[in-house]
Amino acid sequence: MASFSVEDFVGNGVLKELVQKLLEDGWDDVPTLKVMSSEDMAAINMTQRQKDAMEIRSYLHDRALMQYGDKLEASGKCLPELLSLSSGDLSAQFGMKRGHIARFTDRTSACAEPLPKPYNQPARKMTGTESGNNSVSKSFGSVNSKMKQSTSKLSARSSMDYEKSLEQSLADFKIKDGYVFKGIVASGPAEPRACGCVQPPAVVDEVAPYAFIENISVEKLAPEYKIGMERLVKTKAPPMKAVELWRDKPAVLLCIRRPGCIMCRAEAHQLYAKKPMFDALGIQLIAVLHEYIESEVKDFWPRYWGGVVLYDRERQFFKALGGGELLKDKFISGFILNPRAIANYKRAKAMGIKQNFKGEGEIKGGLFIIGRGKSGIAYQFIERNFGDWAPVAEVIDICSKLQNQQQSQEKSIKI
Repeated sequence: MASFSVEDFVGNGVLKELVQKLLEDGWDDVPTLKVMSSEDMAAINMTQRQKDAMEIRSYLHDRALMQYGDKLEASGKCLPELLSLSSGDLSAQFGMKRGHIARFTDRTSACAEPLPKPYNQPARKMTGTESGNNSVSKSFGSVNSKMKQSTSKLSARSSMDYEKSLEQSLADFKIKDGYVFKGIVASGPAEPRACGCVQPPAVVDEVAPYAFIENISVEKLAPEYKIGMERLVKTKAPPMKAVELWRDKPAVLLCIRRPGCIMCRAEAHQLYAKKPMFDALGIQLIAVLHEYIESEVKDFWPRYWGGVVLYDRERQFFKALGGGELLKDKFISGFILNPRAIANYKRAKAMGIKQNFKGEGEIKGGLFIIGRGKSGIAYQFIERNFGDWAPVAEVIDICSKLQNQQQSQEKSIKI
């Protein structure tokens, strides 16, 4: 899986000399770099060779083939010329493996997060009701105001193009008409295991009380990634109350079961890849770990996740997902005998992600979407089966509603 480190993205080619300029102009993370338009490139005086390199590397990044970036760029060919080469030429000139050639030449398919066919449309469990402290706005709205803020670094024309692109992307992720949103607690399906001999773990039906999470003590292990920054917080940050995280800005908190797990890495990667959308919606992305192993954090950030990384020493966020108790599962019953978990593993494996087995891996994770200030938990997803992901469409939809709610509140205050 392609790294979110800008240094890894630009490699040793002609883009390397542009790193400082990119940083100065705000192109300081990989997801943002990949949405550069031709006008944006012209604004920082990119040469044609640099534009070709950006196109090649963005294409390779989408297909987890960045190991060929330097060689393909050094050939002096543009992407269309490279795609027109035969399999024999790609193998002989660049040492590309047969399976990688198939991925490279398939222009319609990037390494994404589709489920295996039997699980494309699983039954979803969603419960809870909208109410006071944990409410979600009922209507969609424009995302233009946030887009204008997040694209202030762009030229007027490219800013308009960028906004249209992001609006279309958000529209693509909008939950389709006819979908009935039944609440704010969600989890994967409780499928039978071992022919029904093993029962799946029960999950809570109600969102965690806001009072349970606001005073959780957390420590920052890594900041939001930008070009050239240190890989970890050098000086151990003092503990802080979780409420400080979303005091001024809503947050998506991804609770990671184990940062070396192939399925956890895949979930983190596919969520952070949508960073420009979350930026446009005014949402910050935060990963929460329940165990601190320095080497594991270094491997995880920023390769698979470029957002802030926190350490929840007392595992309180994970207890909140389990209704006050840690939600755990055993390897044999929760993975080997669970077809859903096996399918989740195959999905992550297909994305070309490496893994290790360091650390505690039985404590289930999940995801929270928390509104600004004390507005509460807007959404809570529970990892019932190993490797279950909160559906991206659902996450972006809830974040859009949060933004609408915030804009409505700001308008009412002005009136």
